[in-house]
Parts: sequence; C-alpha cells; structure tokens
Amino acid sequence: MNRVKSMKNFGAGMLYVGPALLLMIIFIFYPMVKTLYYSFFMTNARGTPVLFVGLENYTELLQSDSFLLSIKATLLFVLNTVPTGIILALFLAIIANEKLKGIDFFRVIFSSTIGVSVAAGSTIWLFIFHPSIGFLNNILTTIGLPAIQWLTDPKWALFSIALTTVWMSVGFNFIILLGGLQNISEELYESALIDGAGYWVRLFKITIPMLTPSLFFVTVVSVINSFQTFGQIDILTKGGPAESTNLIVYSIFQDAFIHYKFGIASAQAMILFVFVLIITIFQFKVGEKKVHYQ
Repeated sequence: MNRVKSMKNFGAGMLYVGPALLLMIIFIFYPMVKTLYYSFFMTNARGTPVLFVGLENYTELLQSDSFLLSIKATLLFVLNTVPTGIILALFLAIIANEKLKGIDFFRVIFSSTIGVSVAAGSTIWLFIFHPSIGFLNNILTTIGLPAIQWLTDPKWALFSIALTTVWMSVGFNFIILLGGLQNISEELYESALIDGAGYWVRLFKITIPMLTPSLFFVTVVSVINSFQTFGQIDILTKGGPAESTNLIVYSIFQDAFIHYKFGIASAQAMILFVFVLIITIFQFKVGEKKVHYQ
C-alpha cells in the first residue's frame, strides 16, 4: 500500500517537475555530455569526430601560449569587473535608498542599463571609445592630455572592455542590492539611533551585515557572468589587439566557428566549466559563512 502511494506521489511530482527536467536535459545536460565527448576527439570542418585523441586536446591547450594568455586575460577581466561593479552598485543603492524628494527618478536612471542589450550597449561604447570623435578622447584633448587608443592599444583594450561590462552590469546589481536594503528592518536603525550610533557605524554594523545575502548572490552571479562575457568583445575588439582581450569564451568561439577545431573548443569549454564550478563552490564554502540571514 505504501509502495503504491509512493508511486502516486512520484508520478504527481513528475507532472510538475517533468517539463522543466526535460528542458534541462535537452538544453543543458545533453550539450554538456556532447561537449565532453567531443573534447576527446579531432573533428572535421563539419564537427564530426574523426579520430580519438584522448587527453591530447587538453595537453595541447595547457602547452599553448595563446590559451595561457587567454586564461590570464580572463582572470584579469574578472578581477577588474566584479569588485568594481559590485562596489559601484552598492554605492548607488545606498544613495537611492535615502528618503529624498525625487529619488525615484535617480532609481530609474541607476537601473536603466538592465534594459540595454549587449549589442546596443557595446555600440554606444564603440562611439565613446572612438579615437577621434569619441567622448572620452574629446575630454582628454580639452584638458591638454593626449588621446588614448582605447580599443587598439593592448594596454587599454582590456580596461575598455571591463569598463563597458561594469556599465552594463551595474543596473542588475543595483536593483538586487536596493531590494536588499529596503528589506532591512527600520527598527534596527531606530535602536541604533537611540544608542547614539552615527551614520558610518550604522552602515558597517547594520547595513552591510544585513545586506550580505544580496551581496553574496550578486557576487556569485557577477563572477559567472564575467567568465561568460562574449558580446562586447566580439563587437569592440574581436579578441585583439595582440590577443589582449581574447577571453576564454571568445577563444572557444574562434576555435569552433572560425578555425573549425571543435575538439579543441570543446576541451576549452570543459576547462572553463570546471574552473567556474570550482570558484563557485569555493564562494559557497567560504563566502556563505559570512552571510547573515537574520
């Protein structure tokens, strides 16, 4: 009798989770298994496996100066974008959380980049970075400084991509952090005021600790999104100059759809997957211990 009841409960549960599970199998798990399979083969131009090479694709990548440079550029990009984007969004969220007249207008402005597509945002910054008519170089020449080749100088290209990415991500981070700030109980601040706590004490003893769940979520999402950055690189620099912005995702794209080396591209994808998985697990193991849910 219990067995029949368990089967009925299982069947009822599958009616709810079945469609989502089917979509995950088709669009997530199957492509992952297929990518892992391709990473052990050499393929022809049509992507058909023709020769089993085992771990040769992986060893070739780890010995490749281009791939190692791609890893370095990716890590630098993540370090440049994630902390900057979160700190900027936190600063804007704290300002927008103040009860001031007309603050709703600024909340809309601060969150507006969430409605801008990667293609549109990259095109906007393509004009801003233009060497002769760009807004940034016009400011530099006006104050007597030399113009900068933002997208064609290896010293500045990665910074330019990072600046574009921070601008694109600040809207999403701002909304999440502002929502977290508005969920903090006013009673905590009132008690702190009665005890004589100043603004900075309330900020670091109440606001930041109570905001850690939102900060933790934003950090995890930002790190994953940074490792998956593609659109702005394709539009602004095409991985150049001198591969200074050739992040791993763009390197995968080039090997798969330009050089037709699907085996090498699959191996890179698996390395990226393992790398992001390890970092995410580390964030949950270490970062979540500092999260205050009460």
